[in-house]
Formats: sequence, structure tokens, C-alpha cells
Amino acid sequence: MSVPDAGTPTLRPWIYSPMRHDPLSYLGDELRLLKEQNLYRRLRVLDDEQKAHTSFDGRSVVNLSSNNYLGLTTHPRLRQKALEAIQAFGVGSGSVRSIAGTMAIHLELERRLAEFKRVEAVVVFQSGFTANAGTVAAILTKEDVVISDELNHASIIDGCRLSRATVKVFPHKDVDAARAIIASLPATGRKLLITDGVFSMDGDLGPLPDLCTLAEETGCIMMVDDAHASGVFGTQGRGTVDHFGVHGRVDVQVGTLSKAIGALGGYVAGSRDLIEFLYHRARPFLFSTSHPPAVAAACIAALDVLSEEPDIMERLWENTRLFKAGLADLGFNTGISESPITPVIVGDGAMAMKLSDRLFEEGVFAQGIAYPTVARDRARVRTIVTATHTAGELRFALDRFGAVGKELGLV
Repeated sequence: MSVPDAGTPTLRPWIYSPMRHDPLSYLGDELRLLKEQNLYRRLRVLDDEQKAHTSFDGRSVVNLSSNNYLGLTTHPRLRQKALEAIQAFGVGSGSVRSIAGTMAIHLELERRLAEFKRVEAVVVFQSGFTANAGTVAAILTKEDVVISDELNHASIIDGCRLSRATVKVFPHKDVDAARAIIASLPATGRKLLITDGVFSMDGDLGPLPDLCTLAEETGCIMMVDDAHASGVFGTQGRGTVDHFGVHGRVDVQVGTLSKAIGALGGYVAGSRDLIEFLYHRARPFLFSTSHPPAVAAACIAALDVLSEEPDIMERLWENTRLFKAGLADLGFNTGISESPITPVIVGDGAMAMKLSDRLFEEGVFAQGIAYPTVARDRARVRTIVTATHTAGELRFALDRFGAVGKELGLV
């Protein structure tokens, strides 16, 4: 049998023909429009470790754009456990969970997470996004109704669409409005009341106690996306359910392993029946290869760190208070943040991008965010401090915010 020459790729002339009509040419027009509006962004490339002071695009910067809240991406205990798992089990799992891809280390991670979240059971997904979208789509049908906060994460919105359920949106954190929506619905039929625990753009907390009461009074399924709260709020980082003391009142908890936990993935926590059902019906679980063993091992190590090194969370909150106070003293609008996520709201999208670009030139990486991620008049630079920032790094960043803010007429 003859073997093709591997050094000479076979070209298909029709792919490269300048005469061929490009059915995707409209995308170029959309990109040009973004550039005209000063909203076009290219990807920043990380040259080093994901840490508080690192290098992007060859420039040394204080990193205020990472979800690595506790600095666990580079923690020695996580590195060591990941390396040990690679040596013991290899680099991949080789299958989806429902066929041959469930390893003992996956079950151990889920057992540890259930203990951590104080629930009956947990199932791990490939990401926080698939955990949200896969769960909502699995537990609801087109006959059901979702009552959702207007600022809930995109993964919740996509999950609602996939479920084909009717979606009713209430104004941000307006429990009375949610109550009025539920009162207008037929008494029969399943209803899901859902909120973020920490809202990712404004950094404020969902009104969990009042929403739990509303769900109990009206028979709704109560669901919380706690992605930005895991490792940040509650005892040893157990999240907003623990922070507000509503254990046993939230039917579905979604968390992430990609932010404060420092690795990759998401999870759903709840009753044993919920988790067993997701084993059978959640499409991301059924049709995506399971986590590499090194990732599962690193996540287990992160749970050990949370329980045994409480000073990490204390440092996170010390840094959060320092930075928030500094931005307020400079005169920036930081909105209603209650978390390490602190937006610097400037309103205009182009101005937010200009502020972000100038800060980067001055040695501070704080990502600009504009429509459609946030409302057109609520563009901002979003900052996130971590436990591993030094006070000196944060003061340097504040100094640069002050200088650039004055230059652009923002303060």
C-alpha cells in the first residue's frame, strides 16, 4: 500500500479559490463595525503562570482580570497531586462517564464535594457553563416555567432556551416582582426560581433568604448558581448557601472548579435523586469525556487547602477591602459590589475599552466589558483581586487607576 508524502499537504483548490462566493462574508462586516465602535478586542496572551503579577503579551502587569481568587492555580499541593495522578493514571480518562470514563478519583471528588456543600450527592461537569445549561435543560420541559433574575449568567439563559420552558424574567433582585410573576401563573405545573449567588459583572449577592422563602411558599424548585461564591463566601468557602445559612432550602446548587478552586470544571449539588437523574439525562454529562485524573486530583487537593489553610480566604478579603476603599477614595463608581469583583463603571463602551487599554499600557490588566455582556450604558472595567496580590501591587494598581482616570476625565 502506498503512503502519501506527509510533507506535502494535498490542497483542495476550491477552498482557496478567489472566485468562490464566501457565505460568511457578513462576519467581516460585523467585525469592521466593532472596530469602528472601538469595541473590537483581541485576545490577551498569558506568557507565564496565572498569578497576581504576571506577563501578558510580553508586558509585566498586575493581573486584575483572573478568577483565580485564592491563587490555587499555582499552589504547591495542587501541583503535586496533579503530577501524582498523571503518573498513576495517565493524562486522560478516555471516555464519557456513562460508558468507561468514570474513575475512582471522579467518585472521590464528588464525595468530597457533597461533604463540602453539605448535601446528599454531587455530579461533576466539564465546566460551570455545562453544569448550568445541562441541568436546567434536563430537569425542565416545555410545559414548565422558569422565573429568572434579569442579570443571571448566560449559561442559565442558554439552559432555559434548551429546555424550551417558558421564561419569566424579574428585575434584578426584586423579590416582590418575582412573587407577582409566580402569582400570575397557573397553580399547576413545575416552576423553577433561579438566581446567581454572586453576580459576575456587578459583584453583588443574590437575595437568597427571601427567594428561598418565596420558593417554599409557592412550591418552586429553588436553584442557585454559586460559581463566584465557591471558595469566597461561607465557612471554608462553601458559598452563599452557607453564607446566608439556607442549607436544606436550595434544591439545586451549581458550583465551579475553575475559579477559586483553581482547576477546571463545574458541579451540581443536591439530593441523591437529582444527581442520579442527571446521570441519565444531562447531555453534557452523557456526551462529553470526563475530567483528566490530574484535574480531579487537583480539585480534591484544593478542598484540603480550603479546610486546612483558612488564612488564604482571610487574605482575599483583606485585599478586597483595601482595593475597594482605594477605588472609592479616587472617586470611581464601583456600583453595588459586595465581593472581590469590583466594577469600575464608566457607562460608554468605547470609553471602557480605552480605560482598559491605557491601564494595560501602564502595567495593570483590567478587562473592559461592554454590551452585550452588560447594558449599553453600564460598560465598565471589571477588577478582581486575589489572595495572592500584595498590598504593594494593589497600591500600584490604584495609583495607575487614579492617573489614567484623571487623564480620561473620569475622576
